[in-house]
Amino acid sequence: MEKQVILNSRHFELTIKRLCYQLIEQHHDFSDTVLIGLQPRGIHVLVRLKAELERILGKEILCGNLDITFYRDDFRRREKAIIPSVTNIDFVIENKQVVLVDDVLFTGRTIRAGLDALLAFGRPKKVELLTLIDRRFNRDLPIQANYIGKSVDTLSKERVSVEWKEIEGEDKVVLFTPDTNE
Repeated sequence: MEKQVILNSRHFELTIKRLCYQLIEQHHDFSDTVLIGLQPRGIHVLVRLKAELERILGKEILCGNLDITFYRDDFRRREKAIIPSVTNIDFVIENKQVVLVDDVLFTGRTIRAGLDALLAFGRPKKVELLTLIDRRFNRDLPIQANYIGKSVDTLSKERVSVEWKEIEGEDKVVLFTPDTNE
């Protein structure tokens, strides 16, 4: 597999900061807005956004984690049993502005599952989507992000991986392309 770095650690950091300022521009002091990360990988984006927003604004931002395992349209088709992650939303989302956060937007199916799961917690005033990477041109569903870290044009056989300093040792986004002779 051929490997190409799409965002290095410096650009990664700048992208997170830019997304924070875009959120502040729309949501001001976050008094009516909550951020909810989609399990498992959206949580990492959420943690970074929360830390940076709190540093900039000097106040705590309400954030939660949402597990979408049993809302996915493919969970019954898997051969292995799925182990759900933890949902942690200890606040009311009724009439709040909710920003769903995920790492990579590809087909839109994860976001659809996230929207279904979110409705179990109430009816938000508005729902927006923030994604670190938007893989354009591969949607199965008509879903688009309001806040995009970086748009990447990819083929369906390619893979995008967001790597985190805490897990993989370095913040970066990598595009994997299968070798032509594979």
